Amino acid sequence: MDAGEELGLLPPFPSGDTHIPIDLNKVRAIDVHVHAEVSCHDPEDPVMGKFFDAASAYFKAPRERPKMPEIIELYRETNIAFCLFTVDAESGMGAKRVSNYEVAELANRNDDICIPFASIDPHKGKYGAREALDLIENHGVRGFKFHGIAQNAHPADPVGYPIYEVINEYKLPAIFHTGHSGMGTGMRGGGGLRLKYGEPMLVDDVAVDFPDMKIILAHPSWPWVDQSLSMALHKDNVFIDLSGWSPKYFPEAVIRYANTQLKHKVLFGSDFPLIHPDKWIAAAKEVGFRDEVMPGIMKDNAARVLGLA
Repeated sequence: MDAGEELGLLPPFPSGDTHIPIDLNKVRAIDVHVHAEVSCHDPEDPVMGKFFDAASAYFKAPRERPKMPEIIELYRETNIAFCLFTVDAESGMGAKRVSNYEVAELANRNDDICIPFASIDPHKGKYGAREALDLIENHGVRGFKFHGIAQNAHPADPVGYPIYEVINEYKLPAIFHTGHSGMGTGMRGGGGLRLKYGEPMLVDDVAVDFPDMKIILAHPSWPWVDQSLSMALHKDNVFIDLSGWSPKYFPEAVIRYANTQLKHKVLFGSDFPLIHPDKWIAAAKEVGFRDEVMPGIMKDNAARVLGLA
């Protein structure tokens, strides 16, 4: 029995839409890590507002969050394709999420540059799996984002497995936040967020149990950098995105492995709006990435993971 049948949702999974609107020859990079933090229709959630205040101070980034059409226009102007997603942390943070359907609608209207990802709180279990299935089948979603720290969820807690089963069935990628979190940094008690759920090795069971799900470990994973590098070496379905840090602050091991054994496993990600993609790219040119590996980091590796190549 496949995931769709187990949920009572028939017919079983089809082969999926193979339409690929993004022309890889026309974009100079693919940014796999871009946040849609505010809705076009609803006011900013006051709970999230407090976290945005702290994150902006930590990253020295503008406080005002761009709306999705502004993000799309910026990436079109910079000629960079990108994955766009929100973070559903309704259980862990008590903050109203930006709708996955709003993200998907805008992305699909701009599918020459934008790739829709979704985020579903793992605590939503089978009901969340129903949403995941609908988003994939009927709204063109091409991947998912999980943030154990914000969601107050161990990545391998069985409560989230029904959602993973859907993603695995479709062989789609899922981004898992790893390492330190700018969200909550500097707030009283870290805003109630627990950094322990950002340890990369907590995702290892997921990689084993769902071998057809392409797992992207987000960020350089400090202070557990070596765990991510080990997992990407060990598991064929584990990759690393380099978002959330300026490359000038990368640990030496990240650059060394990206230049050698993991040159096909490392992906460009910015963490926009907290880091502008052009600033990330400019810094990456100065830190020692080899010329021959940069095309893979900037575009080719992501194209394979996302099923665009």
